[in-house]
Amino acid sequence: MTEAILLVGGKGTRLRPLTVHTPKPMMPAAGVPFLTHQLARARAAGVEHVILATSYLAEVFEPHFGDGSSLGLRLEYVTEREPLGTGGAIRNVAPLLRSGPDEPVLIFNGDILTGLDIRALVGTHASSGADVSLHLTRVEDPRAFGLVPTDESGRVTAFLEKPQTPEEIVTDQINAGAYVFRRSVIDSIPVGRPVSVERETFPDLLAAGAHLQGMVDSTYWLDLGTPQAFVRGSADLVLGRAPSPAIPGRCGERLVLPTASVAPDVKLTGGTVVGAGAVIGGGARIAGSTVLDGAVVEPGAMITDSLIGAGARVGARAVLSGAVIGDGAVVGADNELREGIRVWCDATLPPGSVRFSSDE
Repeated sequence: MTEAILLVGGKGTRLRPLTVHTPKPMMPAAGVPFLTHQLARARAAGVEHVILATSYLAEVFEPHFGDGSSLGLRLEYVTEREPLGTGGAIRNVAPLLRSGPDEPVLIFNGDILTGLDIRALVGTHASSGADVSLHLTRVEDPRAFGLVPTDESGRVTAFLEKPQTPEEIVTDQINAGAYVFRRSVIDSIPVGRPVSVERETFPDLLAAGAHLQGMVDSTYWLDLGTPQAFVRGSADLVLGRAPSPAIPGRCGERLVLPTASVAPDVKLTGGTVVGAGAVIGGGARIAGSTVLDGAVVEPGAMITDSLIGAGARVGARAVLSGAVIGDGAVVGADNELREGIRVWCDATLPPGSVRFSSDE
């Protein structure tokens, strides 16, 4: 297998204000755009040609990655004029595929951080003779997910909507967002209209007697759809809990990018990332957080499990826990922001104006 489709068209609504200026797959995670980690892992698994299915802020992808040669890949880009859903996006890029009708094509979502053994998924697809193979993972509480039960051979037997009662929880296996499609299956998806692979394509294939194979791989898996999850995913990459060949430095308690300025007595822990050109003042304490390029953290600030946007400023002695500060925002000195509060891009909080706030 040498081809893959990467679905990167989502608006990242749950991540706002982080995605106001930046599409979710381009948000920095462990010092580079999250998409870089996915592309590097695909290349390490033998993929050579990747088609990016773009939509929201589509214009930012190609200027950054170009033709993909710097990653050892050949990249092409297709932009949806109107959102087409997961299945529609896959069908929309099909004309650029080189694979024959029976050859496999890897497809993965642009917001999943995973340690999936990609070669093993492809191997399962080949050995089972499946039309589509799905990466499944097990979760402790599957109520927020669609369930995918399988038989003793791993063949998918149903696709179940989010369970509402304990009796409906017949498995802890969920769709983990990576697939291998037989090329001819991609060509069978309707053209020019929104299609969901999860709600339409997969159930219809199953009803028609197609072979859908599940492969359970319960290594690291995280949906980066919320700010808290994104911050955690970046920290886990830095700590080495989530695998990636694209981390620009050694794994450890912190990652400080070149041109950042960190005072000698600053304490950075828990997989904290300090972006290029950022400034961290004396006595600051930052744990499990991301400080993006050009941001300033003034002396004595205490930041935990938070994300500080590009060019933002956190004032002296401010306390942030589980907070998201948008690009260019200013949090004045002595503010205390907790429990998932979000400060919009370019907003200003005067010194001492907020002592505590909870998520709405």
